[in-house]
Amino acid sequence: MNLLDERSKQALLTRVRRIPIFETLSMRVEEFSEGYCKAVVPHDVRYDGIFESFHGGLLMTVADSIACFAIMTHTGPDEPLTTTDMNIRFLAPCLTDVTVVARVIKLGRTLCPVAIDLFDAKGTQVAVAQVTYMRLGKMPDRR
Repeated sequence: MNLLDERSKQALLTRVRRIPIFETLSMRVEEFSEGYCKAVVPHDVRYDGIFESFHGGLLMTVADSIACFAIMTHTGPDEPLTTTDMNIRFLAPCLTDVTVVARVIKLGRTLCPVAIDLFDAKGTQVAVAQVTYMRLGKMPDRR
């Protein structure tokens, strides 16, 4: 794993902190390196599912976001990306903060699949996911 220089890390952190869901879920990036991102998201009972555990849909949202951050370690913070597909397999309930580790499988010209592992505070793997992003080249017109 190639480490990122401090300037690149700061540019990525500045960018991801502008993403509304990053603040809403109080995400904390713990590590960036080339093709890799590790983050922690605190458990908040306001976002629990039916059985008083971290809501599965939010775990999927977190996996999607951290996957994007891992890709951005290759592309830089400004290249437009969008999710094309994602899947998740829940392995255990998450009753604590979740640690999310995303690794870029392949940085393609167009598609970028990413593997994501999610762990509770005890180190139990609570989910495994895969997200594929598309590199857009430029943002579509919003009008």
